[in-house]
Amino acid sequence: MAFVAPYAAVFLVFVVYPFAYALWMAAKPSLYADLIADRHYLPTVINTLLFVGFGVNLKMFLALLLSGFFLRRRWWIKALLAVYVLRWLIAAAQACISFHWMLQPQGLIDGLLSATFDIDGPIWLNDRWMAVGANIAAYIWKWMPFWTVIFLAARMTIPQNIYDSAEIDGANGIRCFVHVTFPVLANLYLVCTLLSTLWALGDFTTAFVVSGGGPSGYSHVLATLGFHYAFDAARPALGVAAVMSALPVLLPLVILLMRRFQTKEVRI
Repeated sequence: MAFVAPYAAVFLVFVVYPFAYALWMAAKPSLYADLIADRHYLPTVINTLLFVGFGVNLKMFLALLLSGFFLRRRWWIKALLAVYVLRWLIAAAQACISFHWMLQPQGLIDGLLSATFDIDGPIWLNDRWMAVGANIAAYIWKWMPFWTVIFLAARMTIPQNIYDSAEIDGANGIRCFVHVTFPVLANLYLVCTLLSTLWALGDFTTAFVVSGGGPSGYSHVLATLGFHYAFDAARPALGVAAVMSALPVLLPLVILLMRRFQTKEVRI
């Protein structure tokens, strides 16, 4: 009992207490009435759903496809993989700052449009949907290499004789991917997608740095809107309530993830 007590104390202080305090702060029904009445909240919910839905699924699908490309045994592909992974090694804040400045007037994107097509680019971050799209693009660009490496490592564990048998049966190319690779990686793909969804729901840096919530606060996600309420509007309870309003989505995802980790009983 004495051996377990320090671990229990750390768990209570650093896990149970902060979460219980946040629930207590957000327990007032009036806070959620204020959220619904705020003109920024419902657009933020839509932005969050788009950010997570498009960002996570497109990122995971592209990562799975690219893992097959990087599996090829050519020296230049290995060199390209090293360069590809570099953008994941960059700190998220610096990567998002780069995206923000590239989208500024006369920035890199506008410069390329002007030099290549002789046209003036739009003011990217002054439109809500382009700002949300910029957040999604920055999120995919930053985190896709990490999941590509995960799927690449998983592909390398698939025995070659499985592919040889499939090739004898006439499966190659897309058919081999559909009938061999994806079924083997399906459980891993689902678990990784669930994990990525949970992390994306709490992603603060991307929207805060790339679009800054603009224009006029209409490209916020729940994490940045909660920060705005807590610090800019000096209403910390409302900020906690905004973040906690994602619990109806988070809890089913956590339960589903835990069920995927359950091991089946082995009968001898």
